[in-house]
Amino acid sequence: MSSLSDLFYFSILVSTLLLSVLGLWFTAAIPGIDRWSKRFFLSYFIVFLLCFSFGFLEAVFTIIPVSVPVFYFILIMESLFLSVPLPMLTAYLVHCSGERLRSSRLFRTVLLLWAVCMVELVCSPFTGGFTYVTPDRDYFRGPLYPLLLLPMIAVLLINLAAVIKRRKRLTLKTFLGFITAIVPMTIALFVQLFIDVFTLIDISVILSALSMYSFILSDQIEQSRKHQQEIADQRASIMVLQMRPHFIYNTMTSIYCLCDQDPQLARQVIMDFTNYLRKNFTAIASSTPIPFSSELEHTRAYLAVEQALYEDSLFVDYDTPHTRFRVPPLTLQPIVENAVKHGRDPYAGTFHISIRTRKTDSGTELVVADNGRGFEAADDNGLHLALENIQERLEIMCRGNLLITPNEGGGTVVTITIPDTPAN
Repeated sequence: MSSLSDLFYFSILVSTLLLSVLGLWFTAAIPGIDRWSKRFFLSYFIVFLLCFSFGFLEAVFTIIPVSVPVFYFILIMESLFLSVPLPMLTAYLVHCSGERLRSSRLFRTVLLLWAVCMVELVCSPFTGGFTYVTPDRDYFRGPLYPLLLLPMIAVLLINLAAVIKRRKRLTLKTFLGFITAIVPMTIALFVQLFIDVFTLIDISVILSALSMYSFILSDQIEQSRKHQQEIADQRASIMVLQMRPHFIYNTMTSIYCLCDQDPQLARQVIMDFTNYLRKNFTAIASSTPIPFSSELEHTRAYLAVEQALYEDSLFVDYDTPHTRFRVPPLTLQPIVENAVKHGRDPYAGTFHISIRTRKTDSGTELVVADNGRGFEAADDNGLHLALENIQERLEIMCRGNLLITPNEGGGTVVTITIPDTPAN
């Protein structure tokens, strides 16, 4: 080979190596890939590493003298591992379509055609009809060489037809991933029938693998994100449905007593409690961030009821000049409710809660502070789960963050930071 062709072939080998190593690293390190897909792509790139290994040996033994049988064996192994991705694509397509691999007629057909190709490949050194190698280690095509490619071309065409047939079962990115993986290899093999462009096959396989992996990986991550969003929404709904029974019972009992003692206050508590319930159940239907003003109204209704129950032992300070931002539904109200439930000490005098907002250079800061018993003193699983749920929804829906710190002089401070987003 000329120095230019040697350099070109070496660049193909390096590209294969880099693709394989990076593919293995990304597949192992990046979250959001389901277990089946992770195993598939790990195997996929290990095959490419093996293909690189035999391709590298071929390049070395082109320069360093080696026996013809050994050189032929290396060529066969390189061709074998170069063809393995074909039935692997079929297996992955069957998986993405929700079909069972063991009972798939498509996979059995492709596997049979691939096995025919492998038999022809193994028989090549003994027949000389498909390919042969001269004593000088020059590789030539035999008269039966097209028969060696036809099963692989058939596999690719069957895969292409199967992808088009199952397109409604696939996401758009997965569909495009399969198309970009199959079409270049099919074109390269068709050209190889008439012209010796084996390096073109290497390039098409590399580009196909890279494009398919990028499409499917991004789709997997997107699907994982949507799944996390659904989980966060479900947890929010469950939180709404798990209102504290003793809070409802105490509220209704207090209203009953106030009907005789202070009918006007009783009517006000009923209105506040009704508004609180309405906001709670409205939150179930909301899967996107809501205006902070709506969440603040919900919190005011809740605290108005609590203040009526605890009379002068609960004091709330509102300092919220900035309200033009959005938060996930049920963000502020559960934090305040946790403060009342876990932080209030009935024997320690008036319980103070401060709710403050301010505009920062990068977004918005929301602070809820109290002078209660403190987070550690009230530490339990229920409190942890509630705050973790809020933190998770903040990250997914607003790219926000929640921080819990002790308050100077006693109590807890919960600080929420939310990056700038368009407000309605």
